[in-house]
Amino acid sequence: MHGAGNDYIYLDATHDTPLDLSGLAVMMSDVHFGIGSDGLVAIMKSDKADFRMRMFNSDGSEAEMCGNATRCIGKYVYDRGLTSKTEVTLETLAGIKVLHLHVACGEVESVTVDMGEPVLEPALVPVVSRNPEVKISEEETVAGRTYRITAVSMGNPHGVIFTDEITDSLVLGEGPALETADIFPRKANIEFARVVDRNAIEMRVWERGTGETFACGTGACATAVAAVLNGLTDREVDLRLRGGTLHIDWDEATGHVFMTGPAVFVCDGTFYIPKERK
Repeated sequence: MHGAGNDYIYLDATHDTPLDLSGLAVMMSDVHFGIGSDGLVAIMKSDKADFRMRMFNSDGSEAEMCGNATRCIGKYVYDRGLTSKTEVTLETLAGIKVLHLHVACGEVESVTVDMGEPVLEPALVPVVSRNPEVKISEEETVAGRTYRITAVSMGNPHGVIFTDEITDSLVLGEGPALETADIFPRKANIEFARVVDRNAIEMRVWERGTGETFACGTGACATAVAAVLNGLTDREVDLRLRGGTLHIDWDEATGHVFMTGPAVFVCDGTFYIPKERK
């Protein structure tokens, strides 16, 4: 399945869960010897919510949260008859998220996710900052180049950089160094963003543990929050990503960030684990 081009392999683990999900993610995500994907998402039972998710990047590292994956899980569990609810709660390592399913002709077409409140305190992002309360457009020198970074956590760490032009050399050349920069103790997802107007932003993302992806739901949310903090956009904005558009609303009354976007089924099948890995 994919959400705006951010593609993951989804595993129904509500009955049985493979022991080595990390290793399975590496094998299945390999574009030459596996299926090819940004990672693996296991849909599991939960004693705290309707369902639980565990999400692994293509390098096998486990992530706290993935916004695009949450939407796809909403479509999966409804379309596959695992639930008849159109409001689903999902346990993640970043807390419980609420999914509002938009159904047409018996299938989920899009999903709005209540992503909760953004975390701005640097120690909790986590990110090193000279200001203990926020890190907004703070200058940092990484690999000999100076950037203005705004740090936001949406359950996982993000460093947002606003620029007049988004190029391959910036995303692919600078992304890896920024992801692993010393200022990010647990690494970070890096967003390169260009403000189009008060209600639209173009963005490309270098994801922690994966590389560039066509979309990042938490990254879109973090970028929208960063844009508001820097006075660049209104609180409701469209994030134009390589794989499509996500609508983000940072609700002033509740402080919660709401993300709306597509969830698309691609194919299903059987994966055969190589004998030497069994």
